[in-house]
Amino acid sequence: MVLEVIATCMDDALTAEENGADRLELITAITEGGLTPGIGLVEQVAKSVRIPVFVMVRPHSRSFVYAKHDIETMAAEIRAIASSGAAGVVLGALTPEGKIDERALETLLPLTGGLQVTFHRAFDELEDQLEGLRTLSRYPQITRVLTSAGPQPATEAVPAMRRLVEEARGGSVTILAGSGLKPESIVSFIKQTGVKEVHFGSAVRYGQSNLAPIDPAALRSLADRVHSIS
Repeated sequence: MVLEVIATCMDDALTAEENGADRLELITAITEGGLTPGIGLVEQVAKSVRIPVFVMVRPHSRSFVYAKHDIETMAAEIRAIASSGAAGVVLGALTPEGKIDERALETLLPLTGGLQVTFHRAFDELEDQLEGLRTLSRYPQITRVLTSAGPQPATEAVPAMRRLVEEARGGSVTILAGSGLKPESIVSFIKQTGVKEVHFGSAVRYGQSNLAPIDPAALRSLADRVHSIS
């Protein structure tokens, strides 16, 4: 099992690594769902931790529909991240019709070099997620999808999450479950859905507040639960 934890600063990154996180999603603007962090922070985190660092590439929080200049901004960010020591990027783009924006992917993915790519929760705005997963599976750079299996919290979408896991089985894309997961019920959720990777943000912070630091005891307890599952 893989436990991914959101980090917004160096303290988060170090605390997460020390207390059982297997991978970081590095972002800024956590209250807006995550935007691209500054390259200085990216470089500092990438050189300071041993676990993989995946960096959000999202130029604004207005929507997941991006104009040409937004894509150009994302391209510049990816080029910088690719030389930072990070292991991956987290991105997503939709068309005005609510489909995956393949033209955006065809512009951005060739710039990722050896980076892995997570398609983020723009995926949860798709009307047909199984079709979306099949579309993403055509792009070898995309190694996982971060999803709650729809607009609701992941804990309320167990059957849909299980269907995504079954659809992805044997393919190149892993389902990374996130949004609304609860440490106290995570073992049951994993066993019911079959997911192999889970993503946590506010639930491992003091007071479960997005703007609070990571609580080492809460994260260590969660990590022990997640890693107890074979």
